[in-house]
Order: sequence, then C-alpha cells, then structure tokens
Amino acid sequence: MNFNKLRLSTFAAAVAFLAISCETKVEEKKDEKPPNILFIMADDHAYQAISAYGHGLNETPNIDRIAKEGAIFTRATVTNSICAPSRAVLLTGKHSFINGKVDNVQPFDWEQDNFPKLLQANGYQTALIGKIHLDGLPTGFDYSMVLPGQGNYYNPDFLVNGERKRFEGYVTDITTDEALKWLDQGRDKDKPFVMMYHQKAPHRNWKPAPEYLTLYDDKDFTPPANFFDQETGYAGRGTAARTQEMEIDGEAGWGHDFKMVIDPYGDSTGFDKELARFNPEQLAQWNAAYDPKNEAFKKAFGQGDESTFTTEKRREIAHWKYNRYIKDYLRTIKSVDDGVGEVLDYLEANGLAENTIVVYTSDQGFYLGEHGWFDKRFMYEQSFRTPLLVRYPKEIKPGTTIDKLVQNLDFAPTFLDYAGVDIPKEMQGESFRKLVSGESGEWRDAVYYTYYEYPSVHMVKRHYGVATERYKLMHFYYDIDEWEMYDLKTDPQEMKNIYDDPEYADVRANMHERLQGLRDKYGDSDANDKKYLDAYMEVYNKRNNR
Repeated sequence: MNFNKLRLSTFAAAVAFLAISCETKVEEKKDEKPPNILFIMADDHAYQAISAYGHGLNETPNIDRIAKEGAIFTRATVTNSICAPSRAVLLTGKHSFINGKVDNVQPFDWEQDNFPKLLQANGYQTALIGKIHLDGLPTGFDYSMVLPGQGNYYNPDFLVNGERKRFEGYVTDITTDEALKWLDQGRDKDKPFVMMYHQKAPHRNWKPAPEYLTLYDDKDFTPPANFFDQETGYAGRGTAARTQEMEIDGEAGWGHDFKMVIDPYGDSTGFDKELARFNPEQLAQWNAAYDPKNEAFKKAFGQGDESTFTTEKRREIAHWKYNRYIKDYLRTIKSVDDGVGEVLDYLEANGLAENTIVVYTSDQGFYLGEHGWFDKRFMYEQSFRTPLLVRYPKEIKPGTTIDKLVQNLDFAPTFLDYAGVDIPKEMQGESFRKLVSGESGEWRDAVYYTYYEYPSVHMVKRHYGVATERYKLMHFYYDIDEWEMYDLKTDPQEMKNIYDDPEYADVRANMHERLQGLRDKYGDSDANDKKYLDAYMEVYNKRNNR
C-alpha cells in the first residue's frame, strides 16, 4: 500500500468536505431571513407597575411573558426623562443635545438619520402606530398612524400618513387593532418588518377603558413609605426637591386628575369639558362608575376650611387622592397589557414569534407616590429608570436577567446590529446584542443624563448628572447651583444627599471625574446648556408675554 498516496487522498477528501461544509453554512446564512422587530412602547409606564419586577402593585401577565421567554433589564435608564426628547433619542441613537430635541418645545428634525430609515433602506418594511409626540410627519416609515400631540383616550384623532381622521372607541384598543391590521393586511409578508407599536397609556390623566372603570374598587393601596415626604420639607435633599410642583396631594387637580366635575367645595373643575368628547354610551358608563365614588368621598370628608383640618384628616384625604390616582393609572395599564397579549398571540399563531425581536419599554419611568409625587423629569431613580423586556428566541435564553446600565440611547444601534446594517459613527449608543445573548459581559459602568425643561409645568429644575451601578451625582443649575450625590446601596430611595459628607470625599472626586469624562465623550458642555436655555427662554417668554 502506498501510504503517501493514501494520506494525500485522505487530505483531499477532508478539504473537499470542509469546502462543502463551509459552502453549506454560507448558503444557510445567506438564506436566513433578517429578524422582524416589534418595538412596544407605553407612555410613562413605571417599572414598579410591571409584575415581573416584583413590586406587587398589579398583574401584567402578557408583558411578563416577554421577560419569562426572554430577558428583563433591571437597570435600564433614559438619557432625558421627558416624553418627546426620550423618543428622539430612541430613534436617532444620539443624546438630546446632539439630535436637537432637548425638551418638548424645540422642534425635532426628521431629516436626520433614524434607525427605521436605515432599516427601510435595507429592505425592511416599517410602520409607526400610536403615540410619537414629535412634531412633523414621521419619516422612515412606509406607514404611519400617530396621535397628534398627546392625543385623547376616548374617540381619538389620528394622523394617518399625515391625514387627520377621527376613530370611535378607546385609544389603547384602537392602537392595538390597527397594529394587528397592519401586521395581517398592511405589510408585504415577503419582507422583514419593523413595527413601532406605541400606546398613549398610562400617560396623565389616566382615563380607563369602559370595561375597567371599576377595577380595583375593592382594593385599598398602601402608599409608598416616603409618600408623606413633603411633611419633612424633603429633609436631606436640596432646593430642587422642595420646589417641584408634582405632588399628588398638592398640584394634582380635583377635575383633570381626580375626575370630579364639581370639587368637594362646590366649585366647577372644568372636567365636564373633557367628558364632552365621550359618546352617550361611554358617558353613561363613566358616570355610573365615578359618580358614586366621588359622592362617597365628599360625604365622608365633607367641605370646610382646609386650614382647620387636623394632620390625621389631611393624611386621610391624601390617602384617598393616592388611591384615586394609582387605581386609574393601573386601570389604563390593564388595557395596555391586554393589547400586548393580543399581538404576542398573533405572532405565535402566524409563525412569526421565533424570528421576531419583541421589546417592551416606556419612554421613561414614573413616580407612583414615591416622595408623594406623580410625573417624572428628575434623575432620581423612579423616573430615571425605565422598564425594559426583550424576547428573541434565536439568541436570548428564557429567564435572562441583565443588571447592566443600558439606556434608550442603545436601541437604535442594537436594532441595526440585529439586522446586519452598519451602525453610523455618529450614533452614541452601543448595541446590547452580545450582552443580552450572554456572548459578552463587557459593558459600560456609567451613564450620562440631562434635563432642560425649566421653568415649565412641574417646575423640575435643569440638571445633568452621572450614574454608576452604586452612586449618582447631579448638578442642578440655571437659577440655582447645587450638587447632590446618593449612595444607592445604602439609600435606594435617595433620601439623603451625601455630597458634603467627608466620608464620601474620594467617591465625590471620582464621580466628578466620571461626569466630566462622559461630557467630553458625548460632546456636552456649558455652552450647550446655554444655547438650549436661550432657545427655550425665547419661546417661554413669548408664551408668557414677557
């Protein structure tokens, strides 16, 4: 036997096998369809109000499915906790001071790149259905059906590819129905799709659907432990916490927020103007649910001079206000969760679940009575953190938990990464694809935050800051110059500012270095702050005839 010939023959066979194998793998890769992307965003949905996060407020079984079958992010945050700027960051992958949408006043430039445009140019069909809260006709979408501005809960108008149309019904249900309609009938089923399915709820003023008007009526919710924070004058914090205007037992209104046409003192609230949008059947259902509850409150607490109320009576009234607020808030979420279930069921029934990335998130967090507040805006944890749940069976193991500091800045590059599209250098976020798949544990250990909209509703002062996994440093500026720092390990509710605590001197110095490093990295500066302050104040002064 000629062993040299045998070895050559064996080697040739091996090379041929490898060549065929590689060719097959290349062909398989070539034939593999790009993933679909279903991006679900609710407005002001606090992570505390998703049962997968374990706070026990409510049950969201359909949203929880995404976490159970995929990943839940415990430290997802935003770069700017207010509606329109957050959405601009999501689309562009750039900080507010780069994409230009720093507040709800400045215009948004749709001419700049966004991730739907880039995916559209690479063979994706794209749709935006629901709330976007950015002025102008959305670009990058084959189909858009968006609420003008904040939109209405009942019988809302939508801009369908720019044309205004009135829809009869409840906004959350309509948004879901239209999303399902596009998935089933509106898209080219030979192409991968991106659908941004955005709900108005649970944005203020939390009008529930007809079927949920009495949900939780048999339940009494206990306010958070620091709900009566205002009684201490927000001791341990600075001017910004003391001067905000977002207290449930304070700025929230008897009409708009607590749903009374006549307040406890016999005065008209103007809420009847909001009810004028309802059709007769909707109005009858609403009145049947709210009138008895409102009258019961008035009978129990009566009218009178608030200055004569005892502390106990004030607390009882505040407790009632909290329950009216939290119940309405959670009722609107019930409809959102129903819609998520319908869309997930559609994916399953039509063989789309395996190759579709499903994301559930919010445009920011929200206060559910912590510190006595509603709304957002602050870099304090409840508004800075946002829920994030992601399912993609091909790459993400069920039950995955991610504790890293992911931001809404990262959505655009992540989606482009999954689609195999080059990520533009000007995008400032990072793809978390390898992080969530478990392929890599490397990730940033600090994030940057900005907030600009002051003076304005809720009067949260301008600030910027840096957060690590344990510490947070914030600078409040413009009409004050104050620094706050918190140790989230020892003080997760951020009740004590430790900026001047000598025991934290080294931490403070390090956090200042981290802050300046991120400002340099992302291209922020005092000059940016002044530019956007001047632009905002010009509009503000015109609106207020100054």
